[in-house]
Amino acid sequence: MTEKVQKILSDSTAARWLALALISLTMLSAYYFVDMIAPLESLLEIKPYGWTPSNYGFFSGSEYMLNVLGFLIISGIILDKMGIRFTGLTATIVMLGGGLIKLYALTPYFYNGGFGYEFFNSFWTSMPATAKVAAIGYGIFGIGVEMAGITTSRTVVKWFKGKELALAMGMQLATARLGASIAFFFSADIAGEKVVDGIRTGNILNPVYLGVALVSIGFLTFLMYTFMDRKLDKQTGATDTGADPTEEFHVKDLTKIITNRGFLLISLLCVLFYSGVFPFLKYAVYMMQSKLGVDAHIAGKISGLLPIGTILLTPIIGFFLDKKGKGASIMIFGAVLLTLAHLTFAFMPNSIAIAIAAIIVLGIAFSLVPASMWPSVPKIVEERYLGSAYALVFWIQNIGLMFFPWLIGVVIEAVNPGVTQAIQSGDTTAVYNYTVPMLVFSSLGIAAIFLGFLLKREDKLKGYGLELPNKRT
Repeated sequence: MTEKVQKILSDSTAARWLALALISLTMLSAYYFVDMIAPLESLLEIKPYGWTPSNYGFFSGSEYMLNVLGFLIISGIILDKMGIRFTGLTATIVMLGGGLIKLYALTPYFYNGGFGYEFFNSFWTSMPATAKVAAIGYGIFGIGVEMAGITTSRTVVKWFKGKELALAMGMQLATARLGASIAFFFSADIAGEKVVDGIRTGNILNPVYLGVALVSIGFLTFLMYTFMDRKLDKQTGATDTGADPTEEFHVKDLTKIITNRGFLLISLLCVLFYSGVFPFLKYAVYMMQSKLGVDAHIAGKISGLLPIGTILLTPIIGFFLDKKGKGASIMIFGAVLLTLAHLTFAFMPNSIAIAIAAIIVLGIAFSLVPASMWPSVPKIVEERYLGSAYALVFWIQNIGLMFFPWLIGVVIEAVNPGVTQAIQSGDTTAVYNYTVPMLVFSSLGIAAIFLGFLLKREDKLKGYGLELPNKRT
């Protein structure tokens, strides 16, 4: 028996961390693509695009639209029935296809009357054709990236359960967020964004080209991982799904997940917290340009500190959770920090130092909550339903991530009458007031605090072990 255990690939420290590195690189490429345009909202408002904040908000939320309509649930079922290798490769191919459509929508060929332009320009005239087609591409990309996300979560559990699970999930999240940091730090530089003689210029296609290249590399790294995954399954005699063949997944089993009170609480906490972070990042650069009077390069680097901070903190928090536990308590503390950060942005004076401090606090919150949340799901849900459980969490999360970017865009226009028109007419002195949108984000944090206490109470009643260490002794 000892000899057999020694031959299992996941018991090799080097092998399981190599597997983690390969799938994490796939997610790094995806996260760069998700955020590469966020620092360039100001370029999308001027010609040749002419997007409004609500147009931009709809586009930003479109990443999640098809998932909310059911594709993410389908992705979870595919993962449970077809396994990690098939689902992961499918996800990366879908990401690449959606990315190419998004790229096409922003090209001069399209907006100068190329294939499909007249059709998409003929309806819903308040939404530019470029935004509509980019949203379609982003929605298809979103199917792939969320499918990859649940596959990655399942993969980490497969290799690290009973070992350094929270640390591994933290490292995977940290690596993925490095992709977001690259986008915030360098997109404005790659695009060459600048204001010359009162005219804002830049080539938004340059960071998109890089994004498509990175997603292609992400496909190759996941392809390399599949060889390791296949070898592990041969050694353990497991199927690619990791489930007992006698316990095959059925759609009716979803009811066993959604009737679990602990699962519902952690899912609602997830949607509130993520809606307070990712939609904020979509607007953070332009918000800081407006509040601080800085250019997109500086604002992007300030915003990029958030994911950079999580790269450093998330693995440390994961290590603490593996050793000491306190997962539910950490979620509550993270929600408190989220609220404080957004209140700071709401009433922030013109100070770069205060903006940096608030971003750091938000980054700490963004390290605390996901690092404790994702390893908690296997404690609440049976392993054979884990793929579908993660899919349901992501689906509920996606509802908020689809809705809130659009809502914030609508709020910005509503509380800033006439500002969009002034910007589109070339007035570089016109700025938005972001106080009310930041208060909307703050309200999400307050609700998350309340749900965190309910989750902690449920843990005491049901004995899930959310406050216990993840690593078995």
